[in-house]
Amino acid sequence: MSEIPYIGNELHLFQHASNWKKYYARNLKPFIKGDVLEVGAGIGSTTNYLNDGSQRSWLCLEPDSGLFKELEAKIENKELPAHCICIKGIVSDLKSDQKFDTILYIDVIEHIEDDNEELTETVKHLNPGGHLIILVPAYQYLFNEFDKAIGHYRRYNKKMLLATIPRELQLKKIKYMDSLGFIASMANKFFLKQDYPTLKQVNFWDKLIIPISRISDIITINSFGKSLIGIWQKPL
Repeated sequence: MSEIPYIGNELHLFQHASNWKKYYARNLKPFIKGDVLEVGAGIGSTTNYLNDGSQRSWLCLEPDSGLFKELEAKIENKELPAHCICIKGIVSDLKSDQKFDTILYIDVIEHIEDDNEELTETVKHLNPGGHLIILVPAYQYLFNEFDKAIGHYRRYNKKMLLATIPRELQLKKIKYMDSLGFIASMANKFFLKQDYPTLKQVNFWDKLIIPISRISDIITINSFGKSLIGIWQKPL
């Protein structure tokens, strides 16, 4: 199986962002059904927020050896739902007959140099009627030292993300999230210029900014935000 070392260490920091994870999970969970593939599952900190036990199966795919071992340990220790399994590798390592009803990329494709090639390969594993779900950091002009430090190739706006998706898929939903976090990111890029946020800053964002963003996102009709989500369906 393929090995792709992960150069960031923010996964352990952002596992504490429970309000943020609950916020986007609420938007995504209605589409997460059947047999699920979570690409780049990391340490599994997102899995518990998206997996409510109603899915038939859940495969965590992770190409970094260290993160994969953490996933294995969490499954063994029953820290992830019982029907979760993990495989070390990438999408191209999957067998051609492995099919899924839902494929998730949560803060992952910005780490992949050829995102279009990746998703073209991924769609081959999506069942008709199934959903491709993506969450990415928004706006290339917000690209900063933090993005560089954790191996991001890019950030996305709606046009960029739509251009990356194979044309056979049908768009179900696309919108920005965390409008107040967008303003905080602007401040970091032009004033703080930090490589990494501190745990205190992550907790401030998660506990104070996210609850306000949940309101301001409604007021602004999700017209901008720090993150972007998209959901597509493969035709029957």
